[in-house]
Amino acid sequence: MMSIDCPALPSVSPWSAGTIRALTLDLDDTLWPVGPTLVRAERLLHDWLRAQAPATAAAFGVERMLALRQDVARRRPDLAHDLTELRRITLREALAACGEDVALADPAFDVFFAARQQVTWYEDVAEALERLGRRFVLFGLTNGNAELGATGLSAHLAGSVGARECGVAKPDARIFHAACARLGLAPAQVLHVGDDWALDVVGARRAGLHSAWVRRPDAAHRPGPADGRPDDEHAAGHLTVADLRVLAERLGA
Repeated sequence: MMSIDCPALPSVSPWSAGTIRALTLDLDDTLWPVGPTLVRAERLLHDWLRAQAPATAAAFGVERMLALRQDVARRRPDLAHDLTELRRITLREALAACGEDVALADPAFDVFFAARQQVTWYEDVAEALERLGRRFVLFGLTNGNAELGATGLSAHLAGSVGARECGVAKPDARIFHAACARLGLAPAQVLHVGDDWALDVVGARRAGLHSAWVRRPDAAHRPGPADGRPDDEHAAGHLTVADLRVLAERLGA
């Protein structure tokens, strides 16, 4: 069981955590901005296709490949939790449409996947993880396919649960409960931290976890109650912070 002894947290009006022993952390757009990483990865993939599958590269530029992937996602809702397989199917369909070897889909995906791991952390993250890690067990919880080792998180996080291995994605309660089971803790002993109101805050609270909503001042935000959306009764009392350094301060780390 991955747990540590820690005192109960002080009440933070209007939010009270009780006894928190672990934090589950969303990765993309919580620890790093994922948009620039994906743009670079898509460009490197297209460069690879130009060399290895020129007909496919000519027919499917970055934008058209994105449109095809969105179409595949609409046709395969059963794979909504598996971004890796959706991308592989997309590549296979693009190659087949152009009469090129569909076996190239796997090495093509490998090019994208390696570049996808080359993330740049937000400037507050390294210090905050050090501070939070001295008080809490830290654990990744993601719908994406970032890897702890490749992104530099292995030194800070005890492990992670991803939507692909779990078979469901946030906000499904089962992925939150899978993380709690890995930690050997009850949901009420875990605080989930993420940037997405619906996936991270509402999803966590419906699953019985505490929640912290990261709203970085310079980042694009998905809609939440502050933007005119009605609040969700399951998410009442969440903690809102500007970054992870503020979160560490609020949690006394």
